[in-house]
Amino acid sequence: MLGFDMGYMVIAGVFAVISMLVSSRLKSKFKKYSQVQLRNGMSGAEIAEKMLADHGIRDVRVISTPGMLTDHYNPSDKTVNLSEGVYAQRNASAAAVAAHECGHAVQHATAYQWLGMRSKLVPILNVTSKFSMWVIIGGLALMQTTAFGSVIAWVGILLYGIGTLFSFVTLPVEYDASNRALAWLKNKNMVSQEEYAGAEDALKWAARTYLVAAIGALATLLYFAMKVSSRD
Repeated sequence: MLGFDMGYMVIAGVFAVISMLVSSRLKSKFKKYSQVQLRNGMSGAEIAEKMLADHGIRDVRVISTPGMLTDHYNPSDKTVNLSEGVYAQRNASAAAVAAHECGHAVQHATAYQWLGMRSKLVPILNVTSKFSMWVIIGGLALMQTTAFGSVIAWVGILLYGIGTLFSFVTLPVEYDASNRALAWLKNKNMVSQEEYAGAEDALKWAARTYLVAAIGALATLLYFAMKVSSRD
């Protein structure tokens, strides 16, 4: 099991470092563009409410949520949750985040297929994410004494594969939400060229966090599959 442990630790370590660097860069970008005040003087909450109204969405509430970069859209109760640093702020970063989260609300309202697929995977992922690693490790251990261990290990890989699939389904959802946000900000003349450039750059780095997570999940999945195959 030492080879398995070391191999996994290397992959996990490498992507943990990459993720940390990207997240650090993202935070610095948002801090930078939070200094770029909006010429229209609108807050993140006001930006969100206007974008929803412009898309004819009137059953979604915009609320404040604690923390930093904790912004999200909740399809179950139809709320756009904006962090404290976005809800009341009037800068390019706040505009970018608020519009992005409203992009998810627009996806929901228009039955965007990738968002629907991700939503269906969530309850499955909540279960498989808790057990997949243990099932793989247990299967590999049992392969030393019984052929049935191989079956268990492959079941674990299948469970882990659901998480990997979720990571890749998330990519078009996040990129599309950003594209919708930027298009609206530009077409409605909500921001100046400088403000738009800042919003675009910030959302670009936000998307990269999801990309790193997806690649890391795929690398881990392939490692597991190669490990079990070599022992079959």
